[in-house]
Amino acid sequence: MDFGFSPAEEEFRREVLHLLDRFRGTQGYFHRTADAWQSVKVLYRELGARGWLSLSWPTQFGGAGLPPTYEFILWDEMAYARAARPPMGPGLVAKALMSHGSAEQQDRYLPALRAGTLNFCLGYSEPDAGSDLAAVRTRATRHGEVYRIDGAKCWTSNAHWADNIWLLARTGEPGSRSRGLSVFIVPLTSPGIAISPIPTLEGGRLNEVRFDGVEVPVENRVGAENEGWQVVGSALAVERHVQFPPKRVRRDLEDLIDWVTETGLDADPMVRQRLSLLAVKVREVEALSLALLGEITSGEPSAVAAAYHKLAGTLLCQDIARAAMEFGAAEALVRGSDVEFMWRQAILETIGGGTSEVMRNLIAKQALRLGSKS
Repeated sequence: MDFGFSPAEEEFRREVLHLLDRFRGTQGYFHRTADAWQSVKVLYRELGARGWLSLSWPTQFGGAGLPPTYEFILWDEMAYARAARPPMGPGLVAKALMSHGSAEQQDRYLPALRAGTLNFCLGYSEPDAGSDLAAVRTRATRHGEVYRIDGAKCWTSNAHWADNIWLLARTGEPGSRSRGLSVFIVPLTSPGIAISPIPTLEGGRLNEVRFDGVEVPVENRVGAENEGWQVVGSALAVERHVQFPPKRVRRDLEDLIDWVTETGLDADPMVRQRLSLLAVKVREVEALSLALLGEITSGEPSAVAAAYHKLAGTLLCQDIARAAMEFGAAEALVRGSDVEFMWRQAILETIGGGTSEVMRNLIAKQALRLGSKS
């Protein structure tokens, strides 16, 4: 397989880099300041105005109809610049609406998602249903033409500034697992919703979102009742190639090398050896990401490739951050320094988007056939 990019794709990369000259982060990391989301929203609107939030959308939905490589390039460069992560609305939510939403829902939400003026957060995980989404207990009970929602979501990113929550709730019997779930679009200004902050190790914020008799119109359900598992699964399948761009780890390593040079640690042969090993691992992550992109572009099943990539990339983030601590320089332990913040920020990477344990289980079952009956 040819892993090179076409001249048109490289020209698009240059356009992205030109835009990033105006939006490149000054703090060095995603969301390092508490109000970073405000500049992220401005960036999303700029991307929407350029049509870059709908690069791979089909043309019948107002998109550019381009291959997934363009999305990959966009978010790879965004990751290197520490500017923003891919928004859930124009990605996961929009593509689920295209496949499972009604014509009214598509007309109502897609234009604003394409423009970057409407923001979503994901209401999946719960206190007792983190990586096991089939165990979701937040309940949506139908009363005529509305559903009444009760329960709680936890560790919800961006709920404090998003407009809507893409909510996975149980509409079937308590023990129905994945067969009894439905997806709803719920405005976060709805009466009965309470949002509480959950501080994170790196100084950021996740949220608990509680629902107390929140009424949602039936027309806000996406897909048929009790078929939310299919809606969720199809949406995740088309977004894997942008969720952990490889230039993220390349930037981490380059930052570490800069710090090692500034502190004079580069004279130590053991430090240089460790940096060499990390550089090899960065190349491995880049190769895995291109293999994943190739599978998605050709329409092949990509769940295993995505798991390999996510597992390797997020563990490497932590390996790079840990190296600074193990090199023994005092600056690596001083709160507020770049390398100390790198460590605190990297810890969350192996949790969000599916824990490393979940990724290993998926690889074991689907690639290695472990635990399956022959």
